[in-house]
Amino acid sequence: MFKIPAKDLVWAIHSPQVMGIINCTSDSFYAASRQENIDSVLSKVAQFVKEGVSIVDIGAQSTRPNAPLLSADLEIEQLVPVVHGIRHAYPNLLISIDTFYASVAAASLEAGANIINDISCGSFDPAILAVVAQQKAGFIGMHLSGSIQSMHTIEAREDIMASLLSFFAEKKKVLSAVGIQQWVIDPGFGFGKTIEENFKLVRELAILKKIGLPVLLGASRKSSIYKTLGVSAEEALNGTTMVNTIALLNEVNILRVHDVKEAVELVQLLPHLK
Repeated sequence: MFKIPAKDLVWAIHSPQVMGIINCTSDSFYAASRQENIDSVLSKVAQFVKEGVSIVDIGAQSTRPNAPLLSADLEIEQLVPVVHGIRHAYPNLLISIDTFYASVAAASLEAGANIINDISCGSFDPAILAVVAQQKAGFIGMHLSGSIQSMHTIEAREDIMASLLSFFAEKKKVLSAVGIQQWVIDPGFGFGKTIEENFKLVRELAILKKIGLPVLLGASRKSSIYKTLGVSAEEALNGTTMVNTIALLNEVNILRVHDVKEAVELVQLLPHLK
C-alpha cells in the first residue's frame, strides 16, 4: 500500500483507483469533458461520485497540440471558485489540480485542493515543488521532454522504458531534496511519444514499479487510440477500456479517465478474472 500526503486528507492507495477528469475550459480535445460553469462542474462531480470515483482532477489549461497558453492568473480565476464549490459539497473528496504554475498550485491548495498534477514534473515552474512540500500536498509528476512549446515534439530514443526509468530516477532525487518523498508517477501517454511508444509503455508498465512509487496512466480517449482505430475521440471509449485493462493487468495504481463508470467496473471485475 502507498500513503501519499494530501494536505488535509489521507490518500491511501491499496487497490487501483479511478481519477475523473473535469476540464474547466472550452478547449479540451474531448468535448464531453468540458465544463464551463460551476453548476455544470458540480453536476459532473456528483455523477462521478455516484459512479465510484476516488479523485477528481480539475484543469483549466488545455495541453492538446497547438492549444493557446493560459496565464496563471486566468487559471486561478477559473479554478479557485470551482475548488471552493467542490470542497463545500464534498468535504472528503480528493481534489487534484492539473497545473504547472506554482501560483495556481498555491491558490488551489489554499482553496481546498489536495493534490497537484503537474505535466512537467516540476520542470516548467520549479517553484511548484516548494509549494507542494510546504503544503504537504499530494503530487503527481508526469514524464515530459522539451519545453511548454515543444512538449509534443517526438525525440529520438532507443527505448521508451529506459528513458522513463532514467527520468523518474532523476526526478525522485530532485523531489526528495525539497522534501517530497511519496508521490505518483505518470509515464505521459500521448506526450511527445510515437503511437508505438505509447502502446509499449502500457504493455510494460510493470517495469516502472522499480521506481518504488505508485503509477498513474492517463490514456483516456487519446489520439494514439482513436487514430489506430480510425475513429474520433468521441468513439474511443471501447479502445480506452482495452488500454486500461492492459494497464490494470500491469499493476497500474490509478486510471485517469473521462468515463468513470466504465473504469470503476474494470477495477471491480479484474480480481474475479485473474
